[in-house]
Amino acid sequence: MENWKKTFGIIWSGQFVSILTSSIVAYAVIFWMSLETGSAEVLALAAISGMLPQSLLGPVVGIYIDRWNRRRTMIASDLFIALCTLLLAVLFWTGRAEMWHVYLLLACRSAGSAFHRPAMQASVPMLAPEAEFTRIAGVHQIIVSFSDIAGPALGALLLNLSSIGNILLLDVIGAVAACTALLFVRIPNPERSTRRPDLWREFREGFAAMHATPGMGWLFTLAIAVWFFIMPVGVLFPLMTLRHFGGAAAEMSLVEIVWGGGALLGGAIMGIRKYRVSRIVLINLMYLVVGLSFLLSGLLPASGFVCFTLLTAAAGISSSVFNASFISVVQSRIDAGVLGRVMSLYYSFGLLPSTLGLLATGFLADEVGITRTFVLAGTVICLLGLCAFCIPSVMRLGHTDNKEQ
Repeated sequence: MENWKKTFGIIWSGQFVSILTSSIVAYAVIFWMSLETGSAEVLALAAISGMLPQSLLGPVVGIYIDRWNRRRTMIASDLFIALCTLLLAVLFWTGRAEMWHVYLLLACRSAGSAFHRPAMQASVPMLAPEAEFTRIAGVHQIIVSFSDIAGPALGALLLNLSSIGNILLLDVIGAVAACTALLFVRIPNPERSTRRPDLWREFREGFAAMHATPGMGWLFTLAIAVWFFIMPVGVLFPLMTLRHFGGAAAEMSLVEIVWGGGALLGGAIMGIRKYRVSRIVLINLMYLVVGLSFLLSGLLPASGFVCFTLLTAAAGISSSVFNASFISVVQSRIDAGVLGRVMSLYYSFGLLPSTLGLLATGFLADEVGITRTFVLAGTVICLLGLCAFCIPSVMRLGHTDNKEQ
């Protein structure tokens, strides 16, 4: 682990290009669908297409991530995503692309991510000292957040300059860059089981690892519950800008840039140095910040777009602080040999309820109202954050942070 900084420098160089190009393509697709249809149902279906495969594959994927070579797994998943994106680009160039083709691409990207993200996060304990986990997560969040800033701006710009088919090619370039960087690093693998694969047994081992430490089960449960209410609201951000505040593509792009700017700042805060503060307290506080930002956004009048962007920035900061803190807690308390299963199960358990919540997005937008949806979701998230502070076993998870950091 002596050269962990050099190793991560190489990995991050490829990941930066890959994440940035994926962000540009993702936002370009979202803006294209919003402008083409203006439908909450279409955006909800797109979000479900991008989440459901990962949530369904998660329980099985983690088992193989812990058995397979993790570097090869990441390379294969990147190449799979690139191939699927290239095929959709060809459909657009030939004039044969339909909306269901876009849904299918999002589903394929989700399937590839089901392997890539847990494999990457499960590799961190094999590459760096435990005391650096939070900083590593923070730096990764900086890369993601910068992409979230540049992605919507470049996505909107490119939509005005080129066709969606040409924009999709950026995803292929990013995947090639990520794979090339991974070829220059060595990622150790944990000791593999010599027993024959038993999916049910290994699934139970991963699930048991999530609850082996007192409080971890509650930590996962609260995070999953919060995501259940965040996801439907997150899908409604473009329509909130369009319908309630009377914005257009520029305003939609601005909101996404502001979110990314906040997330970049949050990632920088967590990545620059180590802090002698409980990561559990940070996680719970971030629930309250996100909840209040949603709640207050839903109460704003149509003339309150500036306040909406400020609240969005606050939510962006909290998202980075939460992600860096949560991932580092999990990485430091779960054995590396089962971490792939645990992270896959977390994403699966988190995405599946969120997907179900997204099914009601159209109803919420058209019947309940977009602003009321923001208020209701924000209120529930705040209540969950308060509950987290009242669970002793969860709070005790942060008692050792000062010693570790």
